[in-house]
Amino acid sequence: MGFRLPGVVPAKKLHQRSLSNSKKAASITVEVPKGYFAVYVGESEKRRFVIPVSYLKQPSFQDLLIQTEEEHGFDHPMGGLTITCAEDAFIDLLSSLNSS
Repeated sequence: MGFRLPGVVPAKKLHQRSLSNSKKAASITVEVPKGYFAVYVGESEKRRFVIPVSYLKQPSFQDLLIQTEEEHGFDHPMGGLTITCAEDAFIDLLSSLNSS
């Protein structure tokens, strides 16, 4: 069983961009199209989501970011923004943002 969230970009439609890692001389490939950003979501196991930058101005998404900052600060070991909430709760938030 699967479902599709319109605001989340399918992997096939992503562009490739390379970023250099300060610890490694080699660059890694990160698939994030212009106008989107990647977040890692989950409490124990992290799942990567690529979402529109426009979500950053949504009050409900801002509340989630503030809560994450208060609980965990700005240390993100995955290299990207890490949100430690239940994956189901994050998907529900994305669904509500997509419908508005």
